[in-house]
Amino acid sequence: MLRKIGRLFTIKTHWEAYMIIYALALGAIERGSVYLTQFPGWGGRLLFLACTGAVFMAGAKILDCIKYEKAAKQQALAVEAADETERREAA
Repeated sequence: MLRKIGRLFTIKTHWEAYMIIYALALGAIERGSVYLTQFPGWGGRLLFLACTGAVFMAGAKILDCIKYEKAAKQQALAVEAADETERREAA
């Protein structure tokens, strides 16, 4: 049961990643607009850019992790298939 609940918090597809990145971007834009009103001038603009830049970095990391996890899963399946072939040949 705990595993099923844990799967809800796992990003498995690119579609899920894009939805999360979109939500992060909305939050960053909202926070950045608050910075623009609180700190007029260059300070607010730099903080706004920092908020949006963080979303770009987080989004890239999320998408890279999905690629890495898919590659690791395929490699594990290939190793299992090779082990199974060796066991059949040995028997």
